[in-house]
Amino acid sequence: MDKKKVELQVLNISNSQAQVGAYALVLAEVDGERQLPVIIGASEAQTMIIELKGIVPPRPLTHNLFASVLEVLHVELLRVLIYKVDNGVFYSYLYMKADETVLRIDARTSDAVALAIRMSAPIFIYEDILETECVKTGESATSIINPNFANDGLKQEDALDILKTALEKAVKDEDYERAALLRDQINQRKNKL
Repeated sequence: MDKKKVELQVLNISNSQAQVGAYALVLAEVDGERQLPVIIGASEAQTMIIELKGIVPPRPLTHNLFASVLEVLHVELLRVLIYKVDNGVFYSYLYMKADETVLRIDARTSDAVALAIRMSAPIFIYEDILETECVKTGESATSIINPNFANDGLKQEDALDILKTALEKAVKDEDYERAALLRDQINQRKNKL
């Protein structure tokens, strides 16, 4: 018997109050009231925000690279399915189609969602998992979207923190071209505060 699936959409990405240095990816039920918070790392949050804001990095990020490889190989990302949760850790599958073959690949949920964002693929979860793990808001997701997220991806302060972390990593990795771009973005955001 096929388990019932519910479609989700990215609602928000914000600092996690539960875990220092982590972020909460909030997925919301499409045309529903339930939300699913998923704890993700700073680099995953950054890559999602970059894509959602339409920022084009000077060199492809890992998820962009993977999406490009799939496109060149004519592999379509059909959907993401969050199929299990164990001790607060969510497990996901990527369903891909190559020629007439459908492939199921295990993936971290943060990577699966980041790829779904880039490739415009739907995100699903089993109904029983959503019901167990969700937060009920009493309002439709379209009416509670954080205006800062809709316009800017994150609150300015949160975005600055992510950019500063990325800048530190770029300097550490001696990627000075990226560091310069990040520095410029930080300065632009500081001027808006």
